[in-house]
Amino acid sequence: MPQVVKQEDSLADTGPYIAQRPKRADGQRNYDAILAAARRAFEADGSDASLEDVAGRAGVAIGTLYRHFPTRAALVEAATRDGLSELVALAERPADGEDALETLTEWMGQAVRHFSTFRGLVGILARSMYDEGTPSHAMCAAMHRGGAELLGAAQRAGRVRADLTTDELFDLLSGAAWVRENAGPGRDGGPRFLALVLEGLVLPDGAR
Repeated sequence: MPQVVKQEDSLADTGPYIAQRPKRADGQRNYDAILAAARRAFEADGSDASLEDVAGRAGVAIGTLYRHFPTRAALVEAATRDGLSELVALAERPADGEDALETLTEWMGQAVRHFSTFRGLVGILARSMYDEGTPSHAMCAAMHRGGAELLGAAQRAGRVRADLTTDELFDLLSGAAWVRENAGPGRDGGPRFLALVLEGLVLPDGAR
């Protein structure tokens, strides 16, 4: 039997490997089991969760995990792909006139919830947005473009201050996600933090 060589499991990836669900039934079962176990492990232990524990929860050998997800970054990308896809799709909704601020606000709230899905994700996504060598880069770039379009629509409608840049918007979202991620027991500081942020961004009716 060939020896399984364990790959580097850090988030410093060697290339943008995008894991795809296999076509064979046995491969699909293992892929889905690993992905479900990874999501539970990341939510419980953050982005540094043990991949050996993930394999154990999925009921597969560590070599099987690495055949489907050669790096930790590839596994994180697969585990968060659906959430990023939802953000991209939400940003494609029409957002003109009076609805522009409501659409932007809804999108920002969903972005904060996704960014804080598990400990460490906000940093991974922030890095992936600008690093073409990471598996999540393409989806993060699409999300960034979508956020920029929603912000631009709200600014053209005179609902949000015109000097706010897209990068600043994502800085604010990352900050709100960090607050939510690190809130103490019984607290969910992200929504309140985001509400306070919006108070500083939204223009009053008389300013339009």
